[in-house]
Amino acid sequence: MKKLRIFVSSVQKELEVERVALSGWVSADSQLSEFGEVVLFEKEPLSGRRICKPYLECLKACQIYLLILDCEYGNPPEFSATHEEYRFARDNELPILVFIKGMADGKREKKTQEFLAEIKADGNTYRRFHDRVDLRPEIRGALRRVLKESFDTVVIDDETGNSETAESASMFELQALDVAAEELDAVAARAWLQAVCATGADSWHSEDTLFNALRQKGLVRKEGSGFQAQASGLIFLGRDPSLRFPQCRIFADAFRGKVTDSTPADQITLSGPASLLVEQVWDFVQKNTRHPMRVVGLSRIALDEYPREAIREVVVNAIAHRNYEDSARQILVKLFADRLEVFSPGALMRPLTLAKLRKGNGQPCSRNPVLGQYLNHLDLMEQRGSGIGRMKSAMLNHGLAEPQYDLVDGYFRVTLKGPGSDLARLRSPTTSQGLVSPSVEAQLNDRQKKIMAQALTEGHVTSGWCKKTFGVTYNTAYLDLSDLVAKKILVQTGKGRATRYEPRSEEK
Repeated sequence: MKKLRIFVSSVQKELEVERVALSGWVSADSQLSEFGEVVLFEKEPLSGRRICKPYLECLKACQIYLLILDCEYGNPPEFSATHEEYRFARDNELPILVFIKGMADGKREKKTQEFLAEIKADGNTYRRFHDRVDLRPEIRGALRRVLKESFDTVVIDDETGNSETAESASMFELQALDVAAEELDAVAARAWLQAVCATGADSWHSEDTLFNALRQKGLVRKEGSGFQAQASGLIFLGRDPSLRFPQCRIFADAFRGKVTDSTPADQITLSGPASLLVEQVWDFVQKNTRHPMRVVGLSRIALDEYPREAIREVVVNAIAHRNYEDSARQILVKLFADRLEVFSPGALMRPLTLAKLRKGNGQPCSRNPVLGQYLNHLDLMEQRGSGIGRMKSAMLNHGLAEPQYDLVDGYFRVTLKGPGSDLARLRSPTTSQGLVSPSVEAQLNDRQKKIMAQALTEGHVTSGWCKKTFGVTYNTAYLDLSDLVAKKILVQTGKGRATRYEPRSEEK
């Protein structure tokens, strides 16, 4: 049976946490996931065609319309995209499910109130909810009803009522904990809110305004006169999540040789806000790897043994995609003389396979979609699935081999091969003065590569030097040099006989 596509319509920014959580709920539900899949327009593959209203094209391929409304209406010329989606679904007689956040309507924008009045006038019923905790059962019940009434499909519970497998999205991050919100790192929380809301950190100067903002984003919930953390909030912003969940720790070890031994050269145990863990692992790698000097242009720079982007990517993926239900395993970082290995507890998410990862054609999917969304706000994660490709490019551009993937004893392992004893293979970072990235270097002919070597060594090159060195005409030398200028590698200075070509600096 082909799965029914459930289009989720809402103001994306305002309700992004609910959207991502909803997708995770359905994919984690062993019964619902058999019959349906959630469609989030922002996560759909980009179309090569020029389409006026691509969100309506996406909706055309869906069979169920699910609307979530809060306060904001959107930014329309006349009608918002959400409003247009609703009318399209209504006019095409799609099953419509409507959920309203909040019990009172007074704080909603005027156009949102008019939109809600239209929904009522059309005879559509709706459910209200406070937060994700009470939204989840409403969503599940509504989808079960529409599957039965509109598609003659009965969803039968198993003995657990909602079984989960090691290959599906997890409900772990959505737990309501008996943990005070004061256990969250306030500094990290304000930095995250600043990134999400694009406002100053002083907007949440008081504890009450801070926790209310985090409640709106689904990291905490209101309990009596205080606030309690959600599991996703504790993992993402907790000062020490391992006090509640020991599996949230990262064990990092640096070994002197190529195999493990009982006396590592350095080791550290990390637990804290997810964003800080990424930087702490990077600092550990920096501390325990070599940094050879390289002359670039007129400067000497210290190279990193591994590219920063690849390290960040592999650690972020381990945090976002690990199996948190496995309380006996932690993320492991093992640094050897010739490689770095990162172990993330759990198998691959369906439908990913090792073969797809190695070929670079795996589709994006997340075991912990809400946590992944939080990391994405800090530019630590790309949810369209391009992280694997970026990690590969970062390694190749650094002069190293592409990452390797395998499954070992219940862990997903990513191996980054280092330079070993051949430090000369390391490439300078692409932000350095006068640098030619590998992708651009591949476009250069042999003369141009030698021209660049001369320019980087001497600080400049001339057409006369090219004619004399290569035995070519002035026109050929001019074409080679003009192409390097067009590629923004060299900069032309002076005029006539005083014309020189210098490596482009960041200021030019």
